[in-house]
Amino acid sequence: MDTGTHVVMGVALGGIATLDPAVSSDPALFNAVLIGTLVGSQAPDIDTALKLKNNAVYIRHHRGITHSIPAVLLWGISIPGIIYLFNPEVNFLHLWLWSFLAVILHVFVDIFNAYGTQAYRPITKRWVAYGFINTFDPYIFILHIAGIVAWNLGASPGIMWLIIYGVIAIYYVKRYFDKRELVRLIHEHVEGVTQIATSPTIKQNIWRIAITTPDHYYVGRAENGHLKILDTFVNKPIDEDDPVVQKALTDHNIKAFLSFSPVYRYELSYFDEYTEVRFIDLRYRSRGRYPFVAVAQIDDEHGDNLKILNSYTGWVFTEEKLQNKLSPMESKS
Repeated sequence: MDTGTHVVMGVALGGIATLDPAVSSDPALFNAVLIGTLVGSQAPDIDTALKLKNNAVYIRHHRGITHSIPAVLLWGISIPGIIYLFNPEVNFLHLWLWSFLAVILHVFVDIFNAYGTQAYRPITKRWVAYGFINTFDPYIFILHIAGIVAWNLGASPGIMWLIIYGVIAIYYVKRYFDKRELVRLIHEHVEGVTQIATSPTIKQNIWRIAITTPDHYYVGRAENGHLKILDTFVNKPIDEDDPVVQKALTDHNIKAFLSFSPVYRYELSYFDEYTEVRFIDLRYRSRGRYPFVAVAQIDDEHGDNLKILNSYTGWVFTEEKLQNKLSPMESKS
């Protein structure tokens, strides 16, 4: 989920914690628990700081190791442990319980987005992305804001938040069945489907879809139960025998893209000074463009002595901006 939703979920969990007699009877413990749920609801996203290094590192690691099973256990111990150092009089067991639950909730809700997480590491590095809740879901966020307002106006937080989370649980079930019906519809209209990537939008009745078959990729949109294929591409495997492609595959930006994207196509463009290898994620079609890409420009004018001139991976919404990102830098061998 987005940062704002994680924050309000931390507040909500602090409210639910008031149902714990140990928390409700001890103001110091309640304050410590509220800090723990707020910090715990944000901690796994500490890897957002990787953006300061570069896009490749961020894409390769965001929602990766920091959302893994070992990391969840580490957050669950370190967060209440640090809080306890400054509040040694509070009950550590209850502080740990609610802080740990906040971390678990953060990782749990993230697996339902199209982006997903590597929540099952170290068992597997597979990205878990069930793709039926938008990264920012206005219904979930508004319910939390309403709950916070009601709490400030004097509503009993424990029971109120349980009711709200009961409604949210029903909403998740509804969205699951919405996706299941969408998958059924796709199988009815497209033969030989091997993979479906769904990306829900903010609007309940509109979904982005990328479909893989042995021969083609189909990019479409579902609206009110009607499926429309917008683009069709040949499913062409990466030609690893092509030396230019081989060189591109060694680039850190290309590697980061391929480690993350489950459905993409690639293309080569030939220019006087270089050959461009471009990988295009098919999940995020917007206004006729595919904004999430990885590009490497390869100097192939000197026989076998290939060099990567420029490369980039990330979100760009115009070709002009992409070319600006591909500004000259020191050649890499």
